[in-house]
Amino acid sequence: MRGLELSERFYKECGEPMLKERFPELLPLIAVGLVGAGSECLGFDDDISKDHDFEAGFCIFLPDESLVDRKAEFELERAYSALPKEFMGYKRSGISPVGGNRHGVMRTAEFFALKVGTPDGALSLRDWFFLPEQALAEATDGKIFYDGLGEVTAIRERLLYMPNDVRLKKLAGNLLVMGQAGQYNYSRCIARGERAAAQLAVFEFVRAALNVAFLLNCRYAPYYKWTFRALTELQKLSELYGELEYLISSGNGEEADGKTSIIESVCARVIAELRAEGLTDARGEDIEAHAYAVNDRISDGGVRNLHILYAV
Repeated sequence: MRGLELSERFYKECGEPMLKERFPELLPLIAVGLVGAGSECLGFDDDISKDHDFEAGFCIFLPDESLVDRKAEFELERAYSALPKEFMGYKRSGISPVGGNRHGVMRTAEFFALKVGTPDGALSLRDWFFLPEQALAEATDGKIFYDGLGEVTAIRERLLYMPNDVRLKKLAGNLLVMGQAGQYNYSRCIARGERAAAQLAVFEFVRAALNVAFLLNCRYAPYYKWTFRALTELQKLSELYGELEYLISSGNGEEADGKTSIIESVCARVIAELRAEGLTDARGEDIEAHAYAVNDRISDGGVRNLHILYAV
């Protein structure tokens, strides 16, 4: 059973009855769900994931103290801790008194401040540029099972995806990195016999290509170890998985010519997608030219005139 399903069943069978019986007056004020860090919130958990931090649990989100005071918070924490210590064969860990828990009672404002730096998800343009997409993914992943006030849901919808000008700036920068690292530097490193440097160029190319794929799908890139897994679920460019994996897992001896061809193939498919979305009118297969074409489509003049690598 996946962690998100386990969490929702634990809430429905154990948590919801407890809340209805003991805290009916608080139900219109709280939200319940499973969001944040952890493979289970992304739907990527498997048997390996269950070796640590895998248990039946959920989050209870509270509004500010003017609506739910500290005494009620403390009583909720005790009630949550008293729920069955094992559910469907999975044991629950204790709640740490010093924080750091993924489950249990938490303030909505504190959760979002921890993830994105503001208690209500209101971000400035600068915030959008400098927040790691992993943090934004953790603020918007998982599932809310119940939301009495609608506050948590509203904040998550506010953070659902970045402003388009930010997306285009990130896209332009990553396209430029693809061109510099893949189409230009890789072959030059190979010509010099610098295989280690060539592999670093490949890593930069693949990292940028992954970012481009997520940006073109309007999806946040998750924690780095999940990017390839998440790539397979993207609507566009998911077919790049095998080639990108080969690029970073193969050597740079006799494989080099083939890798150069793969790099060009990846660039060609990215350019085709840019054209399909009307994001470039540049000609040719030099992806750097398309990077500048994307940058030119940024509406805000201040953002457009920032260095093209500003958001990378």
